[in-house]
Amino acid sequence: MPSLQVRELPEHIYQSLCHEAETSHRSIAQQAVAALAKGLSLELSPQMRRKALLSAIREGAESLQVSGFPDPALLIREDRDR
Repeated sequence: MPSLQVRELPEHIYQSLCHEAETSHRSIAQQAVAALAKGLSLELSPQMRRKALLSAIREGAESLQVSGFPDPALLIREDRDR
């Protein structure tokens, strides 16, 4: 993952970043990444990220062609009947 070093950051920006990081329960680096993403209009809300993830999971599950596996209920019933 690439890294970024910022030189001569104004004190008031650093203090604001520290405050936001503390209130968001993030590290300063995590908060800086979040602020950059938001400033570049790249940030998705947590709800949108979850929806995108769930959509990708559903699409992946539908594309799986799983065959040859017995029904789990039948395996459990067979085990219980022993």
